[in-house]
Amino acid sequence: MTSPTTRYIAIVNQKGGVGKTTTAVNLATALSAMGKKVCLIDFDAQGNASTGLGVRRSELKASSYDLLFGEESFESLVMQTKIPNLDIVPSSIHLSGAEIELVDKEHREYVLRNKISASTRYDYIIMDCPPSLTLLTLNVLVAVQSLIVPLQCEFFALEGLSHLTKTINRVRKLYNPDLEIQGVVLTMYDRRNNLSAQVEKDVRDHFGDIVYQTVIPRNVRLSEAPSYGLPAIVYDMKSTGAKAYIKFAGEVIRREKEQTAETTERLAS
Repeated sequence: MTSPTTRYIAIVNQKGGVGKTTTAVNLATALSAMGKKVCLIDFDAQGNASTGLGVRRSELKASSYDLLFGEESFESLVMQTKIPNLDIVPSSIHLSGAEIELVDKEHREYVLRNKISASTRYDYIIMDCPPSLTLLTLNVLVAVQSLIVPLQCEFFALEGLSHLTKTINRVRKLYNPDLEIQGVVLTMYDRRNNLSAQVEKDVRDHFGDIVYQTVIPRNVRLSEAPSYGLPAIVYDMKSTGAKAYIKFAGEVIRREKEQTAETTERLAS
């Protein structure tokens, strides 16, 4: 079982280029700015979330790879970032071979869950998943309580989300009955483009209240910020992208409170 005092959230989409890592970094930053203790775990071998928080690969002594395969405790692998209240377990290129190594592990689906379940140090542990539905991603889905799915406003957006939903239902049935989709966040929204408006309508019609009210716009500052090793919220707090992520973080907190209350009520009945 995961710690009842910590909320575990995965940012997941099997498709790349949808704003997944941007969402993970800026959500974690916004939550920390609201006074929450947050740890971001980067499980993508590309390490973009780590770079986006100023982590240099040349300075890495330990990583999320060690969290899966090392003997060290979760707390010993955590690094402080420049952002108050925000820590990170950075990525490593060694994660690219994690899939093969996990195959031979006993209870391989629960490796991550067993390593982080005792942590009570954080209000939120947020995990940035690789853009694929692999055994590594499965470990994350088994370890967390809820998922946030970034969805780019493009053709076939619903098709990809439908495939992910089927995978989540299988994980819930076989490994983690408490897994919930907290919500879908629309990203790269262009108000000048009729396609964005149509995709938003289709997604809201299909999934209803599960779609967050906040939409994340296409914004140059969101693209620029990682090259400076900073979240967009720190790089340019007044940009439309940063403002959207701050508003989005407020929605996440509200939904987390609602889900926690529902879970408590279900367990008590």
